[in-house]
Amino acid sequence: MDIKMYNVGKVVNTHGIAGEVRVVRITDFDERFEPGEELYWYQDENSKPQKLIVNTHRKHKTFDLLTFQGYTTINQVEELKGGILKVREDQLSDLEEDEFYYHEIIGCTVETVEGEALGKVKEILSPGANDVWVVQRTKQKDLLVPYIEQVVKQIDIESKRIVIEPMEGLLDL
Repeated sequence: MDIKMYNVGKVVNTHGIAGEVRVVRITDFDERFEPGEELYWYQDENSKPQKLIVNTHRKHKTFDLLTFQGYTTINQVEELKGGILKVREDQLSDLEEDEFYYHEIIGCTVETVEGEALGKVKEILSPGANDVWVVQRTKQKDLLVPYIEQVVKQIDIESKRIVIEPMEGLLDL
């Protein structure tokens, strides 16, 4: 039986010479990177996971900087570049009402309150005050939908459907 795994970050580079790596976060949960937390590193989707234990965590600019137990030099973490960090399904915590994991939102179909199909959420960006959902549209540029109450009106995870009320200019090309 396969255990479901969920992406929480991507190792994009090393940082310094003491075994620290730069990670682009794919999660809202700070506790994923706390010392002692288990992460699973994958070179690609078909590779065998490598278990890593977070040793230290700090933020630097737009990155999370992590070290792992047993990795103390740049040479040891060089191979981690480009890999994906994941957690097991049983590491997910229960959410409050109207809270969602990224993997629940990505892949949902987005439509307007009038019923116009816009596309599917392909990525979630966290630039600051609120998340921005990147909606892939057919033969058009991606649509950036701010996850705010005025725009996102309904989320149905079961049917993978999101209804939005576009603010003025949102759908303009």
